[in-house]
Parts: sequence; structure tokens; C-alpha cells
Amino acid sequence: MHTALTIAGSDSGGGAGIQADLKTFAALGVYGTSAITAVTAQNTLGVRGWEAVSESLVVAQIEAVIEDIGADAVKIGMLATAGIVRAVERAIVRLGLRRIVIDPVMIAKGGDRLLREDAIAALRSLLPHAHVVTPNIPEAEVLTGLRLRTLDDMREAGRRILAGGPRVVLIKGGHAEGAEAIDIACTAEGEFEIRGPRLPGRNTHGTGCTLSSAIAAFLAQGVPDESSLRRARAYLEGAIRNAPRIGAGHGPLNHLWDLPSGSS
Repeated sequence: MHTALTIAGSDSGGGAGIQADLKTFAALGVYGTSAITAVTAQNTLGVRGWEAVSESLVVAQIEAVIEDIGADAVKIGMLATAGIVRAVERAIVRLGLRRIVIDPVMIAKGGDRLLREDAIAALRSLLPHAHVVTPNIPEAEVLTGLRLRTLDDMREAGRRILAGGPRVVLIKGGHAEGAEAIDIACTAEGEFEIRGPRLPGRNTHGTGCTLSSAIAAFLAQGVPDESSLRRARAYLEGAIRNAPRIGAGHGPLNHLWDLPSGSS
């Protein structure tokens, strides 16, 4: 069975972070493991607080998983502090981790900051180790210093991030306006769009985590890059369409929507 490791924060509400990643891995037929970087107190209304896990314990979790179970792919989400970013980077190099998908988590859905300001520069140094990087528009603006208003702006941001070393950059268009949600993928071989309807409703908590972990799950199974991105986007759309109505704020997705009992 293929395996995937998620290095991310815990969401007490179960909709994002480690919880979303593990549900996605399981739904897509991959055995998931985890290294928790931070513990958050949150629900669908927002983040009430969070504390980072010590750098040594983050690394110990990664080592324990890799030394015994291994990882065919790695998804990286909330890293919280510059120290954790640097510790994870060292672990990546020392352990030879491959097929790394980085979701550069900075701000929660409700607007709460999940990455300390001094960690942004450290995060940029992690990007060359990535197979895929999946920033949304606000995250891409922080990483590049550009203002993204058009598809051409998104393409330029993708090219700039790509020049930093990752193999694939996917600029997510969920924060843009229009009837379609358009993602821009940039690779050394060229660029392509992934288009889909902009789905109504507020049940969108954990969409970024879910997309990046789905990409990691497909990469872990040996699916080619473009197919992994497109299949992950299709899985995400299904999870949004079939979302349960849970909570009074930004509700979670239905990660098990494509399983026999997932739509119940």
C-alpha cells in the first residue's frame, strides 16, 4: 500500500490541517501518517488560539515515521514558526524525502494568522525542495510581492515561484471573482489552466489542505503531475458539493463523498 506523510497543524474542528489530510489520504486509498507542528483551538467560526510544537518533537515525529513506515509522498501545511520551517528543511535533506507538496499556509479561512511573520523568509528557502507548491492568491502575493488581479498576473507569479526551484507551481484561483474558479499551473515544460465552476455556499473550510493532500496522494501512487493536479481538483469539487452542513461558520467538506456511504 502506498503511504503519505502530512506535516501540518492540528484542527480541533476536524475540517482542515492534519485531520483533513488524513481523511483525504484514506479516501484516495493511501495510508496516511502525520507529524504535528502546532495544535490549534478552532471551529467553523475561527481560530481561538494555537501553540507550536517544539522543533525537536516535530523532527522526532518525522523520523519515527520515515524510519519504519516510509513515505511515497509528503504534504507540508502549517509550519507555524521559522524554527520549525528550518528544522523540517533539514529533515527533508537528511532523510531524502521526495514528492513533496507544499501548501504555504499563512492565514486561516477566518483571517487568523497561522505563520509568524519571521517565518515567511524561511518558508521561501523551503520551496526549492518541493515537487508541487500550491499557494492561493494572497499567499502568492506574499511570496512574490506582486498584486494578482488577472490570470496573467497569476501566471507571472507562478513563473517567479517556479524560478525558485519547485517542479510545479499551482496558483489557486479560489479567491478571484467570476463564474469559474481557475487555477494556473506552471511547470518547466509549460503552463496550463484547471477550470471548474465556482461552487456556492460557505462550506469551504480546509479546501487548500484537501487539494494539496489529494495531490500528494496521487503522486504517492505514481500518477503523473498534470493528472495528479486535475484529479485532485475533481476530488475537491466533489467534497465541496457534498459538504455536510456542520457548524455556524465556514463548514467542513465531505472527504468521503466518493465512498459508498460518503454522501449519506
